[in-house]
Amino acid sequence: MRQLILDTETTGLSVESGHRVIEIGVVEIVDRRLTGNDFQSYLNPERRIDPATIQIHGITDEFIADKPLFKDLVGDFLDYVKGAEVIMHNAPFDTSFINNELALLGLDDRLEGLCEITDTLVFARKKHPGQRNSLDALCSRYEVDTTNREVHGALIDAKLLANVYLLMTGGQVGFFNQDQTTTSGSSDDKQNFDFKNRKIIQIDLNKAEVKNHQSYLKKLSKTSKKDLDW
Repeated sequence: MRQLILDTETTGLSVESGHRVIEIGVVEIVDRRLTGNDFQSYLNPERRIDPATIQIHGITDEFIADKPLFKDLVGDFLDYVKGAEVIMHNAPFDTSFINNELALLGLDDRLEGLCEITDTLVFARKKHPGQRNSLDALCSRYEVDTTNREVHGALIDAKLLANVYLLMTGGQVGFFNQDQTTTSGSSDDKQNFDFKNRKIIQIDLNKAEVKNHQSYLKKLSKTSKKDLDW
């Protein structure tokens, strides 16, 4: 089964308050390897972004003003995710926002009806009980490099989560030798690994992603009247 790591950025924290999706980022995994067949788009939500969330993802109203509406890409998105296992961190959040977008278009499709959903937050809490299990905490625990990420972004976070997921579920092919690969689900996994021998995972962005990032930083700099260089 194809595995897709999905993340969203939104105008606010609550779909019940009328907040909408402003970015979808999805990374494809086949045979425990990243394929590069990613799906990413910024979206015009047809409403204002909560200023508090701009500090989180750095996406501004000005930047998404000329971006497509969800209805413009819904067909491609549904074709991309259909039949796959979709993996999310705190799946109810992203699922609720995507399902809301589908409902607003009058569609009967719901994400859970199109694919199998796996929540890495639930998995992490079972694997590491009593510990912090946010994406940032997991990146630190599994030594996934986040130095290139100054703000949250759906595709950036999906790539980080993909690498965390592969390590958390037994180690990516090629990252460990046979003796280093864990088969235990205990919270003592750190003692079973020699982290000095583990490779640091670098998250590389393609030219289009870098261009989009630089574009909204310029607009954010203009709005905030600060020279931002992230």
